[in-house]
Amino acid sequence: MAVPAQTCGASRPGPARTALPWPGRSPRPGPGTRRPAARPPRPLLLLLPPLLLLPLLAAPGASAYSFPQQHTMQHWARRLEQEIDGVMRIFGGVQQLREPDSPESCRTGYPSRTSPPTLAYSCCEPATKVWTYCSLPPPELLEAEQGCRFEPCAGTIGIWGLERHPSASYPHLSLHIYLPEPLKTSSMESISTSAGQVAKARVEVQIYKDNRNLFEVQENEPQKLVEKVAGDIESLLDRKVQALKKLADAAENFQKAHRWQDNIKEEDIMYYDAKADAELDDPESEDVERGSKASNLRLDFVEDSNFKNKVNYSYTAVQIPTDIYKGSTVILNELNWTEALENVFIENRRQDPTLLWQVFGSATGVTRYYPATPWRAPKKIDLYDVRRRPWYIQGASSPKDMVIIVDVSGSVSGLTLKLMKTSVCEMLDTLSDDDYVNVASFNEKAQPVSCFTHLVQANVRNKKVFKEAVQGMVAKGTTGYKAGFEYAFDQLQNSNITRANCNKMIMMFTDGGEDRVQDVFEKYNWPNRTVRVFTFSVGQHNYDVTPLQWMACANKGYYFEIPSIGAIRINTQEYLDVLGRPMVLAGKEAKQVQWTNVYEDALGLGLVVTGTLPVFNLTQDGPGEKKNQLILGVMGIDVALNDIKRLTPNYTLGANGYVFAIDLNGYVLLHPNLKPQTTNFREPVTLDFLDAELEDENKEEIRRSMIDGNKGHKQIRTLVKSLDERYIDEVMRNYTWVPIRSTNYSLGLVLPPYSTFYLQANLSDQILQVKYFEFLLPSSFESEGHVFIAPREYCKDLNASDNNTEFLKNFIELMEKVTPDSKQCNNFLLHNLILDTGITQQLVERVWRDQDLNTYSLLAVFAATDGGITRIFPNKAAEDWTENPEPFNASFYRRSLDNHGYVFKPPHQDALLRPLELENDTVGILVSTAVELSLGGRTLRPAVVGVKLDLEAWAEKFKVLASNRTHQDQPQKCGPSSHCEMDCEVNNEDLLCILIDDGGFLVLSNQNHQWDQVGRFFSEVDANLMMALYNNSFYTRKESYDYQAACAPQPQGNLGAAPRGVFVPTVADFLNLAWWTSAAAWSLFQQLLYGLISHSWFQADPAEAESNPEARESSCVMKQTQYYFGSVNASYNAIIDCGNCSRLFHAQRLTNTNLLFVVAEKPLCSQCEAGRLLQKETHSDGPEQCELVQRPRYRRGPHICFDYNATEDTSDCGRGASFPPSLGVLVSLQLLLLLGLPPRPQPQVYAYASRRL
Repeated sequence: MAVPAQTCGASRPGPARTALPWPGRSPRPGPGTRRPAARPPRPLLLLLPPLLLLPLLAAPGASAYSFPQQHTMQHWARRLEQEIDGVMRIFGGVQQLREPDSPESCRTGYPSRTSPPTLAYSCCEPATKVWTYCSLPPPELLEAEQGCRFEPCAGTIGIWGLERHPSASYPHLSLHIYLPEPLKTSSMESISTSAGQVAKARVEVQIYKDNRNLFEVQENEPQKLVEKVAGDIESLLDRKVQALKKLADAAENFQKAHRWQDNIKEEDIMYYDAKADAELDDPESEDVERGSKASNLRLDFVEDSNFKNKVNYSYTAVQIPTDIYKGSTVILNELNWTEALENVFIENRRQDPTLLWQVFGSATGVTRYYPATPWRAPKKIDLYDVRRRPWYIQGASSPKDMVIIVDVSGSVSGLTLKLMKTSVCEMLDTLSDDDYVNVASFNEKAQPVSCFTHLVQANVRNKKVFKEAVQGMVAKGTTGYKAGFEYAFDQLQNSNITRANCNKMIMMFTDGGEDRVQDVFEKYNWPNRTVRVFTFSVGQHNYDVTPLQWMACANKGYYFEIPSIGAIRINTQEYLDVLGRPMVLAGKEAKQVQWTNVYEDALGLGLVVTGTLPVFNLTQDGPGEKKNQLILGVMGIDVALNDIKRLTPNYTLGANGYVFAIDLNGYVLLHPNLKPQTTNFREPVTLDFLDAELEDENKEEIRRSMIDGNKGHKQIRTLVKSLDERYIDEVMRNYTWVPIRSTNYSLGLVLPPYSTFYLQANLSDQILQVKYFEFLLPSSFESEGHVFIAPREYCKDLNASDNNTEFLKNFIELMEKVTPDSKQCNNFLLHNLILDTGITQQLVERVWRDQDLNTYSLLAVFAATDGGITRIFPNKAAEDWTENPEPFNASFYRRSLDNHGYVFKPPHQDALLRPLELENDTVGILVSTAVELSLGGRTLRPAVVGVKLDLEAWAEKFKVLASNRTHQDQPQKCGPSSHCEMDCEVNNEDLLCILIDDGGFLVLSNQNHQWDQVGRFFSEVDANLMMALYNNSFYTRKESYDYQAACAPQPQGNLGAAPRGVFVPTVADFLNLAWWTSAAAWSLFQQLLYGLISHSWFQADPAEAESNPEARESSCVMKQTQYYFGSVNASYNAIIDCGNCSRLFHAQRLTNTNLLFVVAEKPLCSQCEAGRLLQKETHSDGPEQCELVQRPRYRRGPHICFDYNATEDTSDCGRGASFPPSLGVLVSLQLLLLLGLPPRPQPQVYAYASRRL
């Protein structure tokens, strides 16, 4: 009982057609008559609700068009939904891939196959009724089980009817439900399904069912799984700990047995200088010109993939910082006794071949590491110093609470102030994330240099704030030590904030003064002296340094002098020796292994963590005297993150399951989003768990529990960011976590509910293995479709390649030599790969090959599986396939698993790039959906299937589906005296019709000129309309920050932290003889001479910037903005209020898709371009640090603290050694400079020259 369709503009109780005929490339119908100018005044319209406006928009006059009414657009939306569903059900092969078990809700509560097909329509109110169907009717229509489900509320019985539409692009059946007259205008619905779908449903052979004997369903048990991985990681690290303890004990014994040699010479020492090769290649090298007397070894190296480097396993290598003189007595003695470590290194590797770098970092600055490899030095000056590495700092002392106070009185000016600024920045670099710090300046009063009013964590971002703030310090006023120290002690006594609660210290930088402020120390620090005071005399001056020495000595600190730039790095790190005294005196109690944060290995190993153990000086100064309290250095053994990752399950967790680990700071050790873009080894990689994921309250609770070392499990609904960082999905996730014993780490496992089970292939039939394997051969691609295989580690001898064609070739060659059951191969991966090869081939044979893709304007059909197969049909479509061959790393694959229904993915377009070129119909839109299996009550999603739509053809089809056509060839015409509603085909000059996805990106449009903008964020296409959609809650915005981005270096300013700025004397200074003999002149000449050695201290070298990655880019923060569907699910009409430029629009979500269907009036003018939503990633300073520190994230410091020992000898607290300028030397230097003959400077000051070993 079909009811004829009514004319244009009327209500449509007639049948809705699932698939309209394809328009092909026929000329587009001409535009309809534009709206007449005589329309109701805008001010009057604005007083009426939008829904009441729609009937008024039918302007009087012949051939007038009105804005479509809501039920009309709902009708168009249903046609779009049905067309999409029809195509996907045919080509997606979902019926073929799925086992016939149906959800319980679709098998109960419906009429039996013999009962009359009566259908009940129930509705509480017209706007909220829902029509869905679960199963498809067989041809016996009168006996069909109607899979229709309705909202459970009182309703009205309707009349059913069936109609066949042979003129459609594919045969289909429509089931129509006609309601009583009162409901016709607001509630007319129809439910359609294609005959092609019905035929598919009748096929009894399902692919997975036919292959059921070839695989088993395995279960992921989160608690057992995470405990096993935690145990494996614990065992791995424990092996490194044993090697570490062996090295530390040996080093202490070797040094204790060593006899100091005062007359030791360079030629007496044999060692491999890791920087020798680079220095020989550099004709300006100091050692080349000076003629190094050291007996450097010349070694041969072999490539080792584990180290990603060339190594020599028979020797160790030595690296000495550039600013340390290699020929000094201290360094030569250090080289002499550490040589014995070589045999211990070698023996450790013999016992554990998986060991990576074994390193001893000496307190003198010498680094000895094994195996030997050439040093990766930069083109210019090498600033690497092991004492500034994160692992050394963490191992050499307990956590610190530090307050830095800087004298900015009027006497501190010019170069002295610049030296102070640089010194503070270098001091900050000696702090790790376990430390807390604040920086203040003082003259008559003290005040913080930044917005931080209390101690804050010394993380990278906070230290950056300090460094920038320090550059703004200005010298003025008079010196007031009392104000500075009182401020510092108040900071350290503040117990209402998070802090390290271990070593407490004050670092004061000044040019000198007379006041000793003894009363301050008596009030705050004596008699217990819990706060150490370190004083730094900066610049060349004639002040009495005795008060500064007294302050340090009276408060268990140390006094240092920084006369010039060359002394900054050395003297700002020596304080660690003083802090190490309690550790040395504690003996075995302090010999505890600590594991570091993640950082970049300086030798190219990638991201590593390091186990550290301090090495103590066990010698005594003389018979019966106190034992030595100096720390010799730190022993470290690296563990690559990739080695830890290998212990975690990869492919059994599915594409969206993963393992992660965090430390006591909440920083991630393992996480799929831990991907730093820079290789700057000077900064640790500190990505917080809440920054690696999208933060919410549930994750804050999980993070806190993990830091506290607890076990736990929690299922949460959370937001996740897509792999391409363009979309946001709301998903369910199960979090399970346990601590990793004997470490500071905690391990977590994340599983989506659909990844609780997974398939494990069992291909014991070798004949079947060979049969399926043949479908991987390129010779089969023409008939079976092109196959991409995921670049996984299937076998040990498989050569990796970034080119998938080459990788497939390597794979095939290897499989001709070994079997899938070979011990050198991963049997799980190989069996699943071969099984999925056969399953996807059967999909081609049973579904794809029988269909004509051109009939449906499809460029390709595809299937991707958990097993690593991506099959594209036809073969030629693979030429334009740009998705990742690893399904787990493909955005469409992961999003399809997380979303029900069909996920549209338009081609990605950047706003700065040129529009798409529609040539040869190669631009396509991916539509994909997950294959959900229910096997014996266990649900899983092992594959994703989809199609690639021809953009231009589907844009034309989109117009037809959103039109008033009643015949396949003729668009609906408006009669001479009738009023018709506009549609997206005839009235495309007046009406804008679009499909945009859940991220706000344009998918389809009825405007031909917008086709090349498909894939762009819609605000770049129509900012006015996108803003209206956002304001009406169709979209929600999510902002986050990427702390791992890489940016081009910022141009150096005059206030840069690097010591490139030079004090420029005035003309009056040059004319004043006193200036030439002053400390300022002498310090200036020192800086100039140092600059002759290291040109980069004054200006960047363009050649270096081009060749050195560190000069090209640095880590930075990028702000990311994504949009996702808001709370509005129903259709919605609204008006964009802008006076005479106002626009009506209608928006409606398409069910079972990630699309929003929008119909709007085209803008009459551009006066409403008030705001534009931004989606593009932008450079940012990140969230306001001054606000973040007021609500710090939860953390816990190391559980050990050594900051006090009653037997500590504090008598060694520094002695000043003034270096007055010589008029004769100054004049000589000046003459040499004027003649252009710069002298070769004397050997540079080396670290720890007075160190009593």
